[in-house]
Amino acid sequence: MTVVTLLLGLAVGVLVGLLGIGGGVVLVPALVYVLHFDQHMAQGTSLFILLPPVGVGALREYWKQGQVDLRAGLLCALGMLLGAYAGSFVALPLPSRMLKGLFGCFLMLTAVLLWTKSRAEASSTGINSEQHHG
Repeated sequence: MTVVTLLLGLAVGVLVGLLGIGGGVVLVPALVYVLHFDQHMAQGTSLFILLPPVGVGALREYWKQGQVDLRAGLLCALGMLLGAYAGSFVALPLPSRMLKGLFGCFLMLTAVLLWTKSRAEASSTGINSEQHHG
């Protein structure tokens, strides 16, 4: 189990650095399905796991390349601090099954929004899937 957990952390770390994703999109489902955590435990553990490495690892490289908006980052971090605190009061009393369903709906909504945005951008630049495959 220790090796699986370490490999899971490595895979999530690569995705954090590569795509800017991790806790919500990869880590929580992996903790639920690979390590068989309850949804509450997965979310709480994800918050603990992501705190130090995200703040130090990938941010350093983006900062060196001038790809960090400090003002927006600080304001959003303050909002996240307050919002996460409030959200935890809503999430903790919910049954794990309901929380898992809400989480899945959020992921599906995010996927649809990203997909439609990429389709709109492709059509505005005259790129379509046939040009890429043919």
